Amino acid sequence: MQILWDIDKGFIKDMIEFFPDPKPPYNTVSTIVRVLVKKNMIGFNAYGGSYQYYPLITREHYRKSQMKKLVKDYYNNSLKQVVSFFSEKKDLDINEVNEVMKMLSDIKKQKEDKS
Repeated sequence: MQILWDIDKGFIKDMIEFFPDPKPPYNTVSTIVRVLVKKNMIGFNAYGGSYQYYPLITREHYRKSQMKKLVKDYYNNSLKQVVSFFSEKKDLDINEVNEVMKMLSDIKKQKEDKS
C-alpha cells in the first residue's frame, strides 16, 4: 500500500522497482496485490493481460482504521491505557507531553464548538 500511495498507480513491475534490494519475486508481489484487491483496498484497470493497480483507500483512512482497531483490540478502547503504555516505554520529553496535552485540549475544544 505504501508504494501505491507514493506512486498513485502502477503495474506490478513498477511496484517492484520501489522495493529495496534484494527485490521480492514478481509472484510474491502479485499475490499480495491480489489479496489487497479482494479486501477492496486496491482497484485495477485491465489492459489486455496487464493490470494497472491503484489505491481505493487513502493513507489517512487506513491509518485511522488501524489505530481504532489497535486501541480496541489491545487497549480495551482506552486512550488512557495507550498514553500510559507509551509513557512507560519511552522517556518522554516534557515538551512532547506539553504538545500532546495541547493537541488533546484543541480536539476537545473543537468537539465542544461543534455541539
